[in-house]
Amino acid sequence: MRYIIIGAGAVGGTIGGRLAEAGHDVVLVARGAHLEALRRDGLRLLTPEADLRLPVPAVAGPKELGELRPDDVLVLCVKSQDTAGVLNEWAPVSVAGGGTASQLLPVVCAQNGVENERTALRLFAHVYGLCVWLPSLHLEPGLVAAHCTPQSGILTVGRYPDGVDDVIKQIGHDLGESRFDAPVVDDVMRWKYGKLLSNLGNAFEAVSDLTADEELAERLVDAASEEGIQALNAAGIPFVGTAERRAVQGDRMRYAEIPGTPRGGGSSWQSLARGTGSIETDYLSGEIALIGRTHGIPTPVNELMQRLSSRFAATGRAPGSMPLAELAELVARVQESAT
Repeated sequence: MRYIIIGAGAVGGTIGGRLAEAGHDVVLVARGAHLEALRRDGLRLLTPEADLRLPVPAVAGPKELGELRPDDVLVLCVKSQDTAGVLNEWAPVSVAGGGTASQLLPVVCAQNGVENERTALRLFAHVYGLCVWLPSLHLEPGLVAAHCTPQSGILTVGRYPDGVDDVIKQIGHDLGESRFDAPVVDDVMRWKYGKLLSNLGNAFEAVSDLTADEELAERLVDAASEEGIQALNAAGIPFVGTAERRAVQGDRMRYAEIPGTPRGGGSSWQSLARGTGSIETDYLSGEIALIGRTHGIPTPVNELMQRLSSRFAATGRAPGSMPLAELAELVARVQESAT
């Protein structure tokens, strides 16, 4: 298999880098200064154990690759707001021997949120989910840092909407050779809905400095999580709880500092830090708002965080710049209004 990593940022760069380090055939897809650095110097992957420089081929898109190979795997690592556009770009690309990518090639959604797989299935016949537990960082062109050890992450995989086949077994095997735990399951979306609940904290981290008062911050995030649990329960959507996830994780993935490269924050925080102008919380906090509206469950805290984080992205406001006390007041206000 050749792995085409579409979106070689923090998650995609780590997955692609680790696969390449293990001897697998990899192509990174990137843009702008990041692409230029990858072409010029290769991928620099920092881990708690090593500073790796990996000469992985990098392209801007499918036109540079030409005809795709029948053994290609498209690994989608872009933010959810970019999914539809990217899939439309890759779907009609020809595959050697006849047919198109949308007809023949597997697409693996290695992304936060739960909408990407559904979006992919509109165009692609073979769609797989990947639940990302992979603390990593990408702020500098050409460089990605993965902060966990001994494994870089836990990447639970399965066919979408459910099931297991030989393709995902091989993908899981290859990831397992590449410094990841990669359980292959027949209910991958249950894991992704569990991850969605944990990602509800992303908007809080993006908007405010949660270290200013960790007890208060925990209460605020818990309020959003409780709304999420109520919404998923009302919709009858199963999800993996914290205890089950921790039992699977065990000691195989522990956060460790990388000297000179503090992580700073998660994916939403990094979008603001890079000034991308967009943020994925419409598909995180906004997903809970959508489910809540569909099933009559109030989700005022998640709706607030969706609005605030989107405003931060649109105006270029620095991540974490809203005082935590101010954020707490806003949360209390919307909760009171909803009662």
